[in-house]
Amino acid sequence: MDHVDHVLIVDDDREIRELVGNYLKKNGLRTSIVADGRQMRAFLETNAVDLIVLDIMMPGDDGLLLCRELRAGKHKATPVLMLTARHDETDRIIGLEMGADDYLSKPFSARELLARINAVLRRTRMLPPNLNISESNRLIGFGHWRLDTTARHLLDADNTLVALSGAEYRLLRVFLDHPQRVLSREQLLNLTQGREADIFDRSIDLLVSRLRQRLQDDAREPACIKTVRSEGYVFSLPVHLVEPSS
Repeated sequence: MDHVDHVLIVDDDREIRELVGNYLKKNGLRTSIVADGRQMRAFLETNAVDLIVLDIMMPGDDGLLLCRELRAGKHKATPVLMLTARHDETDRIIGLEMGADDYLSKPFSARELLARINAVLRRTRMLPPNLNISESNRLIGFGHWRLDTTARHLLDADNTLVALSGAEYRLLRVFLDHPQRVLSREQLLNLTQGREADIFDRSIDLLVSRLRQRLQDDAREPACIKTVRSEGYVFSLPVHLVEPSS
């Protein structure tokens, strides 16, 4: 039997969550709806989901706190699409900083939400084509780091695990797939989030900053991800596949 993607909708507005849930269900997705963080936690204790649609503005624990909680727990790899009622860049940046994979401002069309959900699910499951990763050879090496493409985490020289959010993982995979090549912010945004950048979109700069922190890469004199003024970023380290025995 073919897998049907399961989407959990977390929104305190009953009308929105029911309308969205019904629309997604009519378009081939399995949907579940809850009203707040307490119900979300209880639901996730006994159910697996493929993606969470999470409203930012909710009473009690808001969406930003819940997203950070998800990223710190056993659901850290589950994609999160955040909804915000504010047309404010700050909300988008904070949401991405907490580990959200994409965001959508209210009011929105159900059709656009469906398109964003499908795009996030595709990106989450897509491996870049230039590196042939098999189950027996799943590690990509660069510097003293290794990226486990199955578990989606980093390993340092001492085999210490460094967890990555979905957005951080996708950005690193794009860099590793295009080493020594300058990539513009627009290219990076399109490759990682599946949409064109607008002039005020700082999400890629934020993600690069977060990824540098994960890689312990000094932003003033970076060794891994270098800024190319007026052009974008370049991943400067050589990249190779790591043999299973190494």
